[in-house]
Amino acid sequence: MNATPPQQLPAVSVIMPVLNEERHLRSSVQHILEQEYAGEMEVVIALGPSTDRTDEIAAELVAENAANERASVVTVPNPTGRTPAALNAAIKASRHPVVVRVDGHGMLSPNYIATAVRLLEETGAQNVGGIMYAEGENAWEDAVAAAMTSKIGVGNAAFHTGGAAGPADTVYLGVFRREALEQQGGYNEEFIRAQDWELNFRIREAGGQIWFSPELKVQYRPRPSVRALAKQYKDYGRWRHVVARYHSGSINLRYLAPPTAVCAIAAGAVVGALVTPWGFAVPAGYLAAIAAGSVPAGKGLPLKARAQIPVALATMHMSWGWGFLTSPRSLAEKVIASRRPAVPAPQPAAAE
Repeated sequence: MNATPPQQLPAVSVIMPVLNEERHLRSSVQHILEQEYAGEMEVVIALGPSTDRTDEIAAELVAENAANERASVVTVPNPTGRTPAALNAAIKASRHPVVVRVDGHGMLSPNYIATAVRLLEETGAQNVGGIMYAEGENAWEDAVAAAMTSKIGVGNAAFHTGGAAGPADTVYLGVFRREALEQQGGYNEEFIRAQDWELNFRIREAGGQIWFSPELKVQYRPRPSVRALAKQYKDYGRWRHVVARYHSGSINLRYLAPPTAVCAIAAGAVVGALVTPWGFAVPAGYLAAIAAGSVPAGKGLPLKARAQIPVALATMHMSWGWGFLTSPRSLAEKVIASRRPAVPAPQPAAAE
């Protein structure tokens, strides 16, 4: 329960970028409306050009909550379909001093908002976030979830694997002070992916703090196929390289591991085919490593899911690495040339 009286709790705006989310949107919004938070809330859904029933479901949610005095639901258009543009549109349409980012396939734990508001107050951070708790609904998604929450899959990223509370480079989704978003001009709309990491980097560069806490947990639904997972991670790698070019000094060894693995495996295969069979030791060693790493990652899962973890790991590693290696320099140049605030900063009051 909140120790702070309800009338003193800050009002909260929950912003949601959605595109083709008919499968999870209603449940995701329901998890927001059922939050154990006594303060005022609003949910702002930014609608991309979906080809499924997403818009219809969103309209139903607006109508169903029209008389909800505690938590309203509204929608805004996002004709580009791009996530950062959707986030900025929702921020502009929202009103409250605390801004919570949620995706259309994310399920907040019951006390997520209350805990985040408390942590903002306790830590003085500009943004707080927690664990991306991947959870599947079938054997393949269970395998991807296991890969995404294992160190062999994602390294030591606390928001994937957990860890102690403390300052962090970035967090999953995030709960922001509105002034931090306004000061930074919102999300950079040129970053199709990695927009969270890039925004958090700018907040840190400006002297703000990003705070990770394992108390905060959001259920995440993994991609439903190998192809979808490969595209997701290729985009991650591609845009993480753009961040590295745009913000020098923002790269670390964890991000270089996948492209290094891709190069090593490719070189080993070429040497094995053209020079000596010993070259195949490199790709064989990689396969042995992910097979061994899949054993602890799949603990407690059915055999069908455990058998697919190596496929998920290889898809994630190779796609991320390939995306990083093939990311064109022109993307970073385009970002640099077009950077402008998307969320206007508050203007100082006129002198009387």
